[in-house]
Amino acid sequence: MNKKTIEDIDVKGKRVLARVDFNVPQDETGQITDDNRIVAALPTIQYLIAHGAKTILVSHLGRPKGVTPKYTLAPVAAHLSKLLGKEVPLLPDSVGPEVQARINAMQDGDVALLENVRFHPEEEQNDPAFAKQLASLAEVYVNDAFGTAHRAHASTEGVTKYIPGVAGFLMQKELDYLGGALDNPKRPFVAILGGAKVKDKIGVIKSLLGKVDTLLIGGGMAYTFFKARGWEIGNSLLDESSLDFCKEVMASAGDRLLLPMDVVVSSADPFKAGEAACETRVVPANAIPAGWEGADIGPQTVAKFGAAIQGAGTVVWNGPMGIFEFPKFAEGTRAIARALAESGAVTIVGGGDSAAAVQKLGFADRITHISTGGGASLEFLEGQPLPGVVALQDK
Repeated sequence: MNKKTIEDIDVKGKRVLARVDFNVPQDETGQITDDNRIVAALPTIQYLIAHGAKTILVSHLGRPKGVTPKYTLAPVAAHLSKLLGKEVPLLPDSVGPEVQARINAMQDGDVALLENVRFHPEEEQNDPAFAKQLASLAEVYVNDAFGTAHRAHASTEGVTKYIPGVAGFLMQKELDYLGGALDNPKRPFVAILGGAKVKDKIGVIKSLLGKVDTLLIGGGMAYTFFKARGWEIGNSLLDESSLDFCKEVMASAGDRLLLPMDVVVSSADPFKAGEAACETRVVPANAIPAGWEGADIGPQTVAKFGAAIQGAGTVVWNGPMGIFEFPKFAEGTRAIARALAESGAVTIVGGGDSAAAVQKLGFADRITHISTGGGASLEFLEGQPLPGVVALQDK
């Protein structure tokens, strides 16, 4: 996608509305527990400061219903001030006369953060009057929030009807890596899909099957493929509505599709019974015992998937291989993360659970690119146009 970036425009002395994704997790006391999304936006913010822009940051946090104090961006403003080494005031709202007055008083190089834009229901409705009000705060718009680019909201799409929009560095990086993987991958191109339900990934499977050399499937969705083969799956996760789709995929993909050969099964559901109560066994994929449930890929599968990754030129991974939240069932996901980290391939991890797993397991610094967008990276891999990207100016 050949979109203009902040380097293609002059921002000096201009009021720049920058959409960032500061939807970060916090504990009960309001302390931020993972600041990756804030850190990911720093290069764009620092560029705007260095080039003399008046930077007005806009973000959402959580799913508030109207003004909800627990979703204030105050902790984010404080944390960002520390990271930048300069004061980033939190403005009292995202629109209105007081906000306008504070912005009018900004100097070149100043940064301010608007209060949670979702305190206004008009944001998610992409209400034109609200979008126009937001846009009136600035002369230029920068979208650096790939994680929300699949939503046509006022702050991601609506504002571009009133002021010109370009991509920030993080947005550009996402488009370069994900777009490059889809349009011109270094081959062999291997995709790994995990996670719970097949139906959530139907679009991605269809899109990738026409592009990849090998598709590896693990996680909860593998058991629906087993069932489609006529195998018994015990109490394993089953997405009954996708059985016919799985049969079609197996028929059309042939040996480009790799499914687990063995699985780690659990005697109980660890979420309900607790990890300590779960007995485990490794069994062949076609021999899951009645009353047991698949919880991870087995060692033979790890070796086979690992070999495919080692020989790859490009690897895209979306979705864990098992119930990685529990150490007993995290080994498959850890092994795949390690294989990516040790391969010489261009490695791209789609957002959501797989990104969280790579961070948690300590391999993040050895992955070429970890996407900041869960739903957005999935829709991008499906080949769907993302409204927040389409709205930006072409080069």
